[in-house]
Amino acid sequence: MNSSDSIVIIPTYNEKENIEKIIRAVFGLEKCFHILVIDDGSPDGTASIVERLMNTEFSDRLFIIKRKGKQGLGTAYITGFKWSLEHKYDYIFEMDADFSHNPNDLPRLYHATHDEGYDVAIGSRYVSGVNVVNWPIGRVLMSYFASQYVRIVTGFKVHDTTAGFVCYRRRVLETIPLDQIRFKGYGFQIEMKFTAYKIGFKIKEVPVVFVNRREGTSKMSGGIFSEAFFGVMRLRIDGWFRKYPKIKE
Repeated sequence: MNSSDSIVIIPTYNEKENIEKIIRAVFGLEKCFHILVIDDGSPDGTASIVERLMNTEFSDRLFIIKRKGKQGLGTAYITGFKWSLEHKYDYIFEMDADFSHNPNDLPRLYHATHDEGYDVAIGSRYVSGVNVVNWPIGRVLMSYFASQYVRIVTGFKVHDTTAGFVCYRRRVLETIPLDQIRFKGYGFQIEMKFTAYKIGFKIKEVPVVFVNRREGTSKMSGGIFSEAFFGVMRLRIDGWFRKYPKIKE
């Protein structure tokens, strides 16, 4: 039995080129992590690949939740968070399937929370410059200035607010009212971090290098960025008037 205090949530939609590779890369680390795949009805057979690995090699550390159709990144993670809390994991990670997030950085995020005492560890592209490889310059600028926009509007000092490579300690996800998180796209990433900050949790940005996917198709769209852009003002107003929960010791 490969027991672990940590689980990596990987949302998928049409990731057949990457999913087995990323699973084996995570399981090849010295630190034992479990994986929960949230698949939104991938027509390319992504879920079947995961189920084959579950049934043949990784029955005690690989899990899947299959959903019908694309329901949004935010709802996928909320589903994964609730499952992870129910199954008593203490460190809960977000990570993409396409190797834009390096699995070798997982232990660094774990160290920041487990050993250094932070509540949230963010794999940050922008805390030490701009560490992005193979992205078109327009997309780099859009992502970078989106985070700068969030910092200016909200006063939230995290450099990479849209980052999708994150470790949450259990108590963070137990405290945040997950059913009240409104955004479904990349605005979800901003809202989760901002809510953790407003509650008073300690956040650390861990510098990472983000590498654009080599295989498969990007799920990014203009609608995703517009949701994040226009939702930031709403977060700012909420920050003035909303009563946030207190940290449970």
